[in-house]
Amino acid sequence: MGITPVNDPGFPVEENFEIVLLNQTARRLSAATPLREVLDEVVQFVTSVTNCDSCLIYVMEKDELVLRASKSSDPEVVDRLSIKIGQGIAGWVAEHLEPVALTEKAYSDDRFKPFNELPEDRFEALLSVPVVSGGRLVGVINIQNRAPHQYSDREIRLVATIGFLIGAEVERVRLEGENSLLLDRLATRTFVDRAKGILQRNLRISEEDAYRMMRRQSQDKRKCMKEIAEAIMQGDDPMRLIR
Repeated sequence: MGITPVNDPGFPVEENFEIVLLNQTARRLSAATPLREVLDEVVQFVTSVTNCDSCLIYVMEKDELVLRASKSSDPEVVDRLSIKIGQGIAGWVAEHLEPVALTEKAYSDDRFKPFNELPEDRFEALLSVPVVSGGRLVGVINIQNRAPHQYSDREIRLVATIGFLIGAEVERVRLEGENSLLLDRLATRTFVDRAKGILQRNLRISEEDAYRMMRRQSQDKRKCMKEIAEAIMQGDDPMRLIR
């Protein structure tokens, strides 16, 4: 993200941070930067302005929080570690949509759940903030410190602001994925319908028999229905399907 604090005498330093972040994030959104790059750079930014030892960003996917970006954790844990809603402190934050700030002995909190993959589980201080967009939970940001640390109102506000800003980006990627899936399903249906028509005309069979034939070929060749339909539409001999 390459965010550098600016020294504008008209604003306090902490407000400069938020203004720069807002402007930079807006540019990222307009440029449709891949979500992974945005999250990795947000981690870098958060760790630099809060002086935390660890930053984890979880993204809500289906019914779980999936770790998608991290500083401090084993890189192999990213994309692999998932947390259920209500599980651990991050899960509690996701369930209640409320931040949690613990000054010391975070591992002793009743809501804490250890994960062997995370070295942060023995860190003293923890701040966990929900990432929300349009009232919908899209993730959780955790920052942690090895030594006891009293998170200031400014730090909590800053992380909450970051969560608000990247929430829109996470939602954009989610909607793009859903739209892409819908378009693919629509394309598959269109191709299958056209291929069925070709089989019906050439083989003089019913629509139901044409579909069954295509389904059998899909299973035998271990190809999706769209691929079978495309082959038929591109001139593949329909008689081969019944041999």
